[in-house]
Parts: sequence; structure tokens; C-alpha cells
Amino acid sequence: MDTLSKLLDFNLISIGDYKIKVYTLVIILLIILITRVILKLIKSALFRRYKGLHLDKGNTYALYQIIKYVIWVIAFGFILESVGIKVTILIAGSAALLVGVGLGLQQTFNDVISGIILLSEKSIKINDVLEIDGDIVEIQEIGLRTSRGLNRNDISIIIPNSLITTNKVINWSHQKKKTRFKIGVGVAYGSDVDLVVRILEESVLEHPDFDDSKMIEGRFVNFGNSSLDFEVLFFSENVFRIEKVKSDIRKIINRKFSENKIVIPFPQMDLHFKSGHTEIIPKNEQPGSRK
Repeated sequence: MDTLSKLLDFNLISIGDYKIKVYTLVIILLIILITRVILKLIKSALFRRYKGLHLDKGNTYALYQIIKYVIWVIAFGFILESVGIKVTILIAGSAALLVGVGLGLQQTFNDVISGIILLSEKSIKINDVLEIDGDIVEIQEIGLRTSRGLNRNDISIIIPNSLITTNKVINWSHQKKKTRFKIGVGVAYGSDVDLVVRILEESVLEHPDFDDSKMIEGRFVNFGNSSLDFEVLFFSENVFRIEKVKSDIRKIINRKFSENKIVIPFPQMDLHFKSGHTEIIPKNEQPGSRK
């Protein structure tokens, strides 16, 4: 017993009046262990009963994140007290230091405050599809300082929370109706306009994600410099993977154009040789029209 007492009373680190003994280290480890056990029990209880609390899974996760950070702050206070550092004295004596550190960590504080706003307001949830800075991202995790998302190329992206709260963000998951998209294409002059429109609409219908012709519309848009310009509009719920859907539809359009001998042109120029110089003009301009 005396040996155990001496072991627990053994000084590991001494810094001025502060000494960290073996029993202090044991207390710190116990605080960390108890904190982790409490958090595990809270998480298990929340996710087991989130339906009874009238919360969806994303909101339950947000609530758990707030609880987790509060409990860890309390645990850290207990750890400081166990080492002999009075938390109240530390806060009062380091006010000036906190101001200086705050100026240096202003962006970090902004991110943290933004994280608290996101977790409490619940305007963004797990699995929501957002458009941020022109990039489409599916939210995988919402943290206190940063959030993690997955873009259309399956690349994990770390997003500072302040970027979400201070910028214009489109939450596609809030759309109650299907979202409208379009694919543009140009065909050679002289093509059958009605045939092109029909092929565009049939190409969308041929894709397995679409079966309602009323939600699809082909349009003759414009007379371009080197092509007749068309577009096909359609509605889809598959916002996150819409570029893959568009790619599949373009393949179908290209195949049907080939089968019907419809040509997709490319810009051309005619060379007109005159005495002493060469004039290069676009295909759709007439020779000698430039002064």
C-alpha cells in the first residue's frame, strides 16, 4: 500500500508551483475516459430514439455535435482544475492575451460561430446537396469549424463553415419539385428542324431516368454562325449526378444523329485569294463585304 501511495505521489513534471504527479495523470485519464463513455451513451440514446424526438437523422447528428462540444469544454475545465490551474483566474488573467489571440484567430472564430449557427438552425443537414462557389457538393459531415462534403468527382472537400453562412449557397435538397436542366446542340444548316427536335426528345426518353414525355421539351433556339442551335429541356431529381445523366443523353443524341445522317458542324473559314494579299473571312460572310 505504501508502495502504491509513493508511486501515485511521484512527480512526473514540475513547472514552478505546478506539479503533475502520477495520480494527477490518472485523474486526467479518468476524466477523458468518463467523458468518452458519457458521449457514447448520449450518442447511442439519441440515434436510437431520434424518431420519437421528431428529429431526422441529420438534425439528431447536429444536436449530438453541440452536446459533444459542450461536454468536452466542461471536461477540459476539470482537467485544468486537476492540474491545479484555476479556470476562473486563468480567464480573468488572460483577457488581454485572449484579445490578441482572438485577432490572430479571427477567421477560426468566424468558422466556429458559423458552425454553431449551422448546427442550431439546421438549415443544412447531412446528405443535403449544395452549390457553393459553382461546385456541387453533397454534405457528409457538419463540424464545429469545418464541414466535409463530396463533389461530383467523388473528391472529399473540407469547407470552412463561414463560407456556407456568409456566401450565397443554393440548397438543391430544399427543392420541393424536380429541377429543370437543359442540353444544347448545334446541327448543320439544311437539317430537318422537326426531325432534330423529335430526336432530342426521344433521346431523353430513352434514358432510364425519364418516362414522362410531358416533362421534356425540345426547342429550336437560334440561327448560329455555323449551325442551327437547339436545346432540350427536362426535369430531374438526380441533381448531384446530373452531369453523368447529361453525358449519357449526349451519347444517345450523337448515336441518333449518326443514324439519321444529321451533322454536327464546326466553325469554318473560306480563304479568298486576291492580287497581292490573302483575305480570310468566316464561312457565313461574303467576299468583299469588309471595307
